[in-house]
This record gives sequence, structure tokens and C-alpha cells, in this order.
Amino acid sequence: MQRVSVVGVSGSGKSTLGRELARRLAVPYVELDAIFHQPGWTPLPEDEFRCRVAGIAAGDGWVIDGNYSAVQPLVWERADTVVWVDPPRRTVMRRIIWRSLRRAAGRTELWNGNRERWRNLFTWDEEESVISWAWHHYPVYQCRYANAAGDPAHAHLEFRRVTGRAGTRALLDSAG
Repeated sequence: MQRVSVVGVSGSGKSTLGRELARRLAVPYVELDAIFHQPGWTPLPEDEFRCRVAGIAAGDGWVIDGNYSAVQPLVWERADTVVWVDPPRRTVMRRIIWRSLRRAAGRTELWNGNRERWRNLFTWDEEESVISWAWHHYPVYQCRYANAAGDPAHAHLEFRRVTGRAGTRALLDSAG
């Protein structure tokens, strides 16, 4: 395990697990959101996004955290492992609501000057609220990654589904 793609719905714990896994493997950690979301929440143009991610994925070792379909083939072509972080929906929702509240109240900078918006807590529009996005996309990601794990096109990848603390500990212990 040297080139790891960490995937899962927003609020699942990808970044927390990804950072610790990268530390234990002594490889760079890359959060795709930090590349994609430019100042003012402006998306990086897809060709530039793909170019940047391809350069990172060309490295000998890394942990890349994110679900972007525009770059997933680039990442998975070079990855040896996919870690699918898949806790129960109630856990995801608890985490993402508290995370959004902490970030908005603390004015925490996320990436490139962007900050969590208060409207995340007050709108059900999934394009405006990461909370709503997580609720609506939870079953989508479950289907997507369950299918990907069984797809012969991904036979070169070891899929590791982590659903709770015991699985997280086992994964991290296997990394050293």
C-alpha cells in the first residue's frame, strides 16, 4: 500500500483517515477539494484539474482523498489501494452537521481562502449545502463504490471498505 485513493461521501471521515494513513506510510497527502476549489469557491477548469492531479498521481507514493469523477480514472490507474470510508448514514450526518457548525462559527479557512457558509445549515439545496449533499449522495456513493469494487476493470486495486472505528484501526495498523 503506497498509492492510496480514499473515497466516500462528504463527512465520512476521508480527510482524517487519509492524513493519518499518509503519515504512517510516509507519503504525501493530497485533498482534491484543495485543488478543485479556487478562491471564491470557483472550480478549477477541468483540463487544469486533470493536469495537476495527473502530475501528483505520477508519484511513487501518495494518499489522494476525493471523489471527483473527472480525475478518478487518473488516480485509480496508478493506485494500488482504494479505501472506501463508509460509516452508517447517521454517523456521517452527525459528523457533517457538527463539522459545518464548527467551521462556520470559527470562520475556519478550508482551501484558498474559502470558508464554510452558514447557509450549509439552513438550506436543503444540495448545490449550496454540503450537509444536503451528503444526505442525498450517501446512497449514490454506496452503489458507486460497491459496483467499482466488483468491476473486473479495477482488478489491479485492493478495495478496503472501512465502516467504523475497528476497521479504521485495522487499516492504520496494517500501514505501520
